[in-house]
Amino acid sequence: MGGPLRTCCTAPMTGFYRTGRCQTGLEDLGAHVICAELTDAFLAFSRKAGNDLSTPRPEFGFPGLRPGDRWCLCALRWMEALDAGVAPPVVLSATHEGALEFVSLEELQAHACG
Repeated sequence: MGGPLRTCCTAPMTGFYRTGRCQTGLEDLGAHVICAELTDAFLAFSRKAGNDLSTPRPEFGFPGLRPGDRWCLCALRWMEALDAGVAPPVVLSATHEGALEFVSLEELQAHACG
């Protein structure tokens, strides 16, 4: 954070606009701005919350995600996971500064990974 927005992931292609970056705009009502390195615990949490990120959906070109994959998450979902104790690590250089509207820099830094 604080510099040019870096790529979060291109395999699989992430981001609201599927550019590989956690860019956001008016159409992105979920604020997909936090680049996270997914964990088993987070994927299970997200599935229980109604957003199954693990199951492939070939009809949408979605391969399904696995632990270790990087993905642009909705800021509010990451906050819910934080409150539940299962927030995945954050890639700060690929997290959009808009995340700071939802979460503090200190919370993001406390969960930062490479």
